[in-house]
Amino acid sequence: MSAKRDLPRRYEVTIDRLSHEGRGVGRYLGKTVFVADALPGELVVAQVARRHRRYDEAVAVEFLKTDPARVTPRCPHAAICGGCSLQHLEPATQIAHKQQVLLEHLQHQAGVTPEQVLEPILGPLWGYRRRARLSVRFVPKKGGVLIGFREKATAYVTAIDVCAVLVPSVGERLPALRAMVNSLSIPEHIPQIEIAADDNTTVLVLRHLQAFSPSDLEILVGFEVETGLKIYLQAGSLASLVPVAAGAALAYHVDGFTFAFQPGDFVQVNADINRALVHAAVDALSPTTTDSVLDLFCGLGNFTLPLARRAGQVVGVENEQGLVERARDNAARNGLTNVEFIRADLFRADELGALSARPFTKILLDPPRSGAELLLRAISLRGVTRLVYISCNPVTLARDTAILVRERGLRLQAAGVIDMFPHTAHVESLAVFEPGNGG
Repeated sequence: MSAKRDLPRRYEVTIDRLSHEGRGVGRYLGKTVFVADALPGELVVAQVARRHRRYDEAVAVEFLKTDPARVTPRCPHAAICGGCSLQHLEPATQIAHKQQVLLEHLQHQAGVTPEQVLEPILGPLWGYRRRARLSVRFVPKKGGVLIGFREKATAYVTAIDVCAVLVPSVGERLPALRAMVNSLSIPEHIPQIEIAADDNTTVLVLRHLQAFSPSDLEILVGFEVETGLKIYLQAGSLASLVPVAAGAALAYHVDGFTFAFQPGDFVQVNADINRALVHAAVDALSPTTTDSVLDLFCGLGNFTLPLARRAGQVVGVENEQGLVERARDNAARNGLTNVEFIRADLFRADELGALSARPFTKILLDPPRSGAELLLRAISLRGVTRLVYISCNPVTLARDTAILVRERGLRLQAAGVIDMFPHTAHVESLAVFEPGNGG
């Protein structure tokens, strides 16, 4: 072991494969090394950023042999910034990698392969990210405030001047944003800035640990007027959100429906992909007027309302009361009367009983990264002819697939990837389940 501890901090390594997180994987003197920005088949000079007992984490600092799938990143910060991990890989190969990650997880954890591999859902590659959380750090030695994503393999903030994946209203204004924050009286007490954009308006939410002065508020209002961005302040929980001037009436549109939301609400990051995903999910579930549909983790009603256009009845379930209220308002705003929204904690067994007592013929769920293990073991599937699962984490999707197939008697009819986050290793997917041959 002492030989491995004494390995140099910089060495040549051949990359054998891509990890599920999008890093190149190789071995140096028997020790595994994960190399950011490296691709299979490449020979690179790796600079170790973090050393662990069983593996090293490194960044490629020189390429002695490159892979044909390598492309030049559009972003000048791609080699350092952790916001994107795959800009150096051509988009078609990014999608192929994500599909492989999905299928490997399903096979290794659930022991199944989908009967049909769906075509990937693709969208714009740049300027797509309408929700993001930027870190803010006050570093006097570097000229004041740094605003950006965390660096690869470190906890430092990348000082970025432009971001090609953020909505252009912010991604092309980062120097102006940094200058504005530097001009405030409390830049060292602003830890993060969140971005929330709809089809026309972009909001910046400034998280702050001390109160702004009257002159600070004047600067913020002036920045709003100059840029057209809307600014909200957040001193604590989401309930503390307040606009510095007039608030923004945020809304997005899908298939003729209008979805109003607030800056702190969850909405899908990629507007174009969300529209395509809603169509794909509704088509996969194929509701008719004889169906009663259950939409779990429904949020603002993103899937619920389009489902209601084709189904007889739809019930949406969400834990956060504010989202439930806005979902109800969205249903009324869009003239839907066959929709009901319920507040329930889908991670508590005692709150799942009421749902199981009601008959549903089809189910859609879009859980958080932790998945829906308890729910899928507890909820009644009697009479359910199809279940569509939207996942943002292939690990928990595979775990939950094992529950549905091995314990609940369903079969995995189809699955495919959704390119919600181009140039990252994030794998979003859609899976369709139906009763097994004996069910």
